[in-house]
Amino acid sequence: MIHPRITIVLALCGGYAVNQPASAEDWWQFRGPHAGHTTATGLPTRWGGFFDEPHWKTTLPGKGWSSPIVVNDQIWLTTAEHVALDTSGVTQKLAELPLNSRDLVTHASVRLIALAVNTQTGQLVRETELFEHRDPPPIHSMNSYASPTPTTDGERVYCHFGALGTACVSIETGEVLWRRELDVDEITGGAASPVLWQDRLILACDGADQQYLIALDKITGETRWQVKRPPITVADDTARRSFSTPVIVDGPKRCQLISLAAQWLVSYNPVDGSEWWRARLSDGYSAVPTPVIAGNRVFVCTGFTGHELVAVDITGTGDVTDTAIAWRTTRQSSEISSPIIVGDEIYFASSQGVIKCLDHRTGTQHWQERVGGNFVASPTLAGGKLFFTNHSGVTIVLQPGKEYMELAKNELFGESYSSLAVYKQSFLLRTHPYLFRLKSQ
Repeated sequence: MIHPRITIVLALCGGYAVNQPASAEDWWQFRGPHAGHTTATGLPTRWGGFFDEPHWKTTLPGKGWSSPIVVNDQIWLTTAEHVALDTSGVTQKLAELPLNSRDLVTHASVRLIALAVNTQTGQLVRETELFEHRDPPPIHSMNSYASPTPTTDGERVYCHFGALGTACVSIETGEVLWRRELDVDEITGGAASPVLWQDRLILACDGADQQYLIALDKITGETRWQVKRPPITVADDTARRSFSTPVIVDGPKRCQLISLAAQWLVSYNPVDGSEWWRARLSDGYSAVPTPVIAGNRVFVCTGFTGHELVAVDITGTGDVTDTAIAWRTTRQSSEISSPIIVGDEIYFASSQGVIKCLDHRTGTQHWQERVGGNFVASPTLAGGKLFFTNHSGVTIVLQPGKEYMELAKNELFGESYSSLAVYKQSFLLRTHPYLFRLKSQ
């Protein structure tokens, strides 16, 4: 049962709604249909350790950090199987790169794969190869070749691997219906997940060489529109990148596609890619967290450097830099994990193991707590409780409120950068190399 003090923010408040192409019960995209919120009941609060057996545990082939999605009682996710490069080859390849090579890894080849898993048994029922790349570009050591989360319209699954390719797969047959490869130099690998809106699949492509948003026809994969980002004033090309998944805001007067790029937050018309408004936020780049919405404001974490959290009014037109910023906190915010809004509060976790709670109306901090671990996965609100999973597979369960209240700490063994998904009365949690289904005993 939902705690009575909590307002479930179904991604947006105050008359806004989120475009939803699949069944209301499906967890059909990154963070689900409602920005990490679910009204599902009976979900577990405690699991893991040496004695609590999951409902099932499946070993997944390859390696990937994409979060699971659920459609038509099937779980879909992506993975990558790679072949190692010899030591001399690694040294030579990394020496040619603009970033510090100690942060990067590279391989001789990689196969990019879509996986379908049975929700009841955990059995792997389909493994579809989508792309194979010889001599793939390096990626960051924390990243994988399969980090963006798929999305679905109920008939097709759309799998995105950044510059390494995008593919559409039939849910019924497993047939690959189309493939596309987009030109962008990400340097550290892909991360932003695809977004569906009506008949369009929208992708954020913010690389070191070029920065643009593109909408593909979901049936054919052909380009419907493509728009450049606003000018980025920086000499270092690596500071032009961004990895944030856009959000759709379906309002009473206009539909907005809100997307965070290096330095800029921009609202687009998803019909043709034209701009509704833009706001220059900072010199931030490599932003990963997905924006969240409450009422007429969007809340964004600006990335490196500075790690700011900024509240921006979404009702304006044109360049709103000087008028739309309601508040900002220059104290460290989340670098990778997306925020979540519950009632009047916004919660977020950092890669230094700190969780914070602010009043989203004013930016006033209620509390911060160092809980340990590196937070990459985005939090979930379920059954009136907040679930934060760190990179070691430890999930901390909190009671939302103006004071820190820890309810449980659950440990699964294995590295994890994937966000929780919800299927009926259970959680799906991916660690390497496992996928768990977690139910109440």
